[in-house]
Amino acid sequence: MKVGMQKRIPLPANQEKKRCHVFGAYNWMSDQVEWMIAQWKNSETFITFLEHVLVGKYPTGRIVLVLDRASYHKSAAVLAALSLFEHRVMIVWLPSYCTELNPIERFWRHLKDRACANQLWGSLGEVIDKVELVMHEQNASNDEYRFELSKNL
Repeated sequence: MKVGMQKRIPLPANQEKKRCHVFGAYNWMSDQVEWMIAQWKNSETFITFLEHVLVGKYPTGRIVLVLDRASYHKSAAVLAALSLFEHRVMIVWLPSYCTELNPIERFWRHLKDRACANQLWGSLGEVIDKVELVMHEQNASNDEYRFELSKNL
C-alpha cells in the first residue's frame, strides 16, 4: 500500500493487544545476529539478553556494544550488569535520535521487510515463527536472502 494509505484492521473487542520484542546484536565481522525474543522490553529482559551474548555466545574476547539511549539500556541495573564486563566490553553510546548510526538498525529494516511487510498473519505466533525463520536465514552463511552490511570504507 502507498505511504499514508495503509488500511487499519481493528482487533475484535475481546482480543487483548499482544506484542513481543526482539533484542539483537549484529556481528560486524560475520554479518550474523545474536537474538532473543521477549514479551517485555525492559531492563530485566535486556540484562538477560546481555548475559546470552556476553556469557553464552561470546564468553571471551573483546566486544564493542553500540547502544542508543533507550531507558532500558542506561538504567542503573543495566549499567551495574555491564560493569561486570568492563574489562572486555567497550560501549559506544549513540547521540539521541541518531539510530541511523547503529548498523543493526539497517538489519531491523531488512527483518521487517522480510518477515512482516505486505503480509497478514493470523496470530502473533505466526509472526514470531516468520521472524525466527528470517533470523535463521541470516545466520546461514549461504542463504540468498541474507543481509550483509557493506564494509567499504
